[in-house]
Amino acid sequence: MSELSMTVHEREEFLAGLHVGVIAVERPDGPPLAVPVWYSYEPGGDVEVLMDAGSLKGRLLAAAGRATLCAQQEALPYRYVSVEGPVTIEHLSDTAFGAIEAMAIRYLGDELGRAYAASGSPDDEIRVRIRPERWRTVDYAKSAITE
Repeated sequence: MSELSMTVHEREEFLAGLHVGVIAVERPDGPPLAVPVWYSYEPGGDVEVLMDAGSLKGRLLAAAGRATLCAQQEALPYRYVSVEGPVTIEHLSDTAFGAIEAMAIRYLGDELGRAYAASGSPDDEIRVRIRPERWRTVDYAKSAITE
């Protein structure tokens, strides 16, 4: 383990924080697709991402069955957590609006989050769960060079 690696508690706490993640998934006809996403995570659980089932990332995730998500802190001291693992996909129906609203409020706050959720149409919404099997972490706060 590197001296810059996070402990289990540190990595789970960081991943549960508010960050825009980048999800990466295998693409059979070229390089992996890597796109920013909103996500949620509770320590010890799965990483959850909402998306349209018909989107490119939704279709690729269904085909690949695995994904990587990376979250980073973009200000000094730099940190990141990356998780890799299998995905499960749940088609949302009656609960789609509530799930979208909760995620939007997480990222945009109450007023803007509710407005964002109300502006969409969650007809084909899915919840993708990534079960973390492999973790990669770096915390430059543990380095002598932090500023």
